[in-house]
Amino acid sequence: MARRKLAGLRVLVTGASQGIGRALVVEAARRGCRVLAAARSEPLLAELAAELRQANGQVETVVADVTREDDRRAMVDAAVRHYGGLDILVNNAGIGATGHFMDSDPEVLRKIFETNFFGLVETTRVFLPLLKQGVTPAIVNISSVVGRRALPARSLYSSSKFAVGGFSEAIRAELAKDGIDVIVVNPGLTQTNFSKNMLEQKAKMQLDHLRGMTSEQVATATLRAVEKGKTEITLTLQGKLLLLVNRFFPWFVDWKAKKTVRELFAEEIAERERKRAGAG
Repeated sequence: MARRKLAGLRVLVTGASQGIGRALVVEAARRGCRVLAAARSEPLLAELAAELRQANGQVETVVADVTREDDRRAMVDAAVRHYGGLDILVNNAGIGATGHFMDSDPEVLRKIFETNFFGLVETTRVFLPLLKQGVTPAIVNISSVVGRRALPARSLYSSSKFAVGGFSEAIRAELAKDGIDVIVVNPGLTQTNFSKNMLEQKAKMQLDHLRGMTSEQVATATLRAVEKGKTEITLTLQGKLLLLVNRFFPWFVDWKAKKTVRELFAEEIAERERKRAGAG
C-alpha cells in the first residue's frame, strides 16, 4: 500500500451531499485535492460547492444515483471533463434500515443491496480504466463496524456491509498488479442524519448516534488512512473494542447479543411459554 500526498489529487466522493460524504468533500478540498462531489440532491450539492469555492476549494459536482447505470457513466464523464481523470474513488453512498429480519420487507433488503453493494461494485467497475491511469490510485470503501461483527436488528444493513468487506478483500489482491490500493473504513456510531434517512426503523434496540464520532472526525481519519496507505481502519473506541472482543471471545458477543434480545422480547417469550404450558 502506497503512502501518498493528497494535495493535487483528483478525488470523487459518492453520497457527498450529507454526513460523512459531505465532510469528506470539505476535508479533501481543504487539503488541496480537486474534488468531484456526487449525490442525488442538486440543491445540497450546489450549497456545498458554493461554500467550498468561497473558501478557494477546488470542487465540481455531478448529480448521480449510484444505482443507475446512466448516472454512473455521468460520473465518469464528469471526472474526465473537469479533471482529465481520477486518482481516488471514495464509495460512500449508502442507506440502511433497522428491525428484526422476520419482520422485514424483502424489497427493503434489495434496495439496501442495490445502493450499498451493487452500486458500489458497479461504480468501482466503471472507474477502473481511469484509476489505472491515475496518480497513486486508490479505492476507498466506506463500510461499517457491523460489516465486521453483526448486531441484532441490523441484519439487512450488516449483510450488505459484510459483502462490501468481502468484495474489497478480493479486489485488493486483483488490483495490486495495477498499483491500485483498496482501503476499507469501518465507522462506528457517527453523528449524522443516517438514522433519520433509513428505509425502515423497527428495531427495539436503539443505538445512540449522538454519542458517536462526528462526520468531520470520520473524514479526517479516512483521509489520514489514505495518506498512510492503510488497508483497513475501524473507528470509535466502542467499535474497536467490539471487534477486539469478538476476535478472541466471539462466544461472549453472541451471548451478550442473545441476552439483550431476550430482555427486549421478555413479554413475548413469557406469553409463548404460557401458551405452551396451556397446550401441554
